[in-house]
Amino acid sequence: MKERTMRTLTLPDGRNVSALGLGTWYMGESGRAHEGEVGALQAGVDLGMTLIDTAEMYAEGGAEEVVGDAIKGRRDQVFIVSKVLPYNASRKGTVAACEASLRRLGTDHIDLYLLHWPGSHPLAETIEAFEALQVSGKIGGYGVSNFDVAEMAAWEKAAGPGACQTDQVLYNLSRRGIEWDLVPWARERMIPLMAYSPLEQGRLQDESLDFVADKHNVTAMQVALAWVLRDPSVMAIPKASNPTHVQANRAALDLVLDDDDLALLDRSFPAPRRKQALEIL
Repeated sequence: MKERTMRTLTLPDGRNVSALGLGTWYMGESGRAHEGEVGALQAGVDLGMTLIDTAEMYAEGGAEEVVGDAIKGRRDQVFIVSKVLPYNASRKGTVAACEASLRRLGTDHIDLYLLHWPGSHPLAETIEAFEALQVSGKIGGYGVSNFDVAEMAAWEKAAGPGACQTDQVLYNLSRRGIEWDLVPWARERMIPLMAYSPLEQGRLQDESLDFVADKHNVTAMQVALAWVLRDPSVMAIPKASNPTHVQANRAALDLVLDDDDLALLDRSFPAPRRKQALEIL
């Protein structure tokens, strides 16, 4: 595989972000793992994976503390994404949650702040809070996570076109339901999607993956990640807890799957033929 510079995507507000980032779900849950998790994130940033995704929910803020330690002295090198829980997403609650996340991250701003999934608070309240945070400089932009087409349409109606910078959703070879309607809806509006659990937490197994991996002299997981990254409107945020895993993920960005590879994978992991409910982990 030929080495390339980091591929980027452009958000609706014009900012460029790395197409391959770093997930932190399940980080921060053990003090014994802290140093290794910090090292893994730093290794990823060194490789150009400068988008780091986290959330107040992950380890009850523990993952944000890991990120905070990982970015000390290099805040200007990274693009931080964090998320507010839906039951905190009132007008005042969103601001308070963001300020708590900022303290844990050890920074004065979050580059992209997302509503973690739809909740009971009116969208207008959450959007009003996001806009206030944006005006104060505490967040650079905002978006959503785990929103299906109808919810995205409601968000767009409340916030206006161009306000939502991304929709972070579950997407991998075995979870292709969004291709039926959400992917084309977002693409039409030039809203990039952010794929979480792009490797299905390492549980993807199939002879087709092994065949393509052997053909390219890579691993099955690198094939699976390259498949997600085949779409230039999708960024991926796999979690990796050690530098070796981070390096393997980075190498997947340079793997180009040909038409035969994609056809074989489609037979084993078929695209949706009808509308499916949005899957959430």
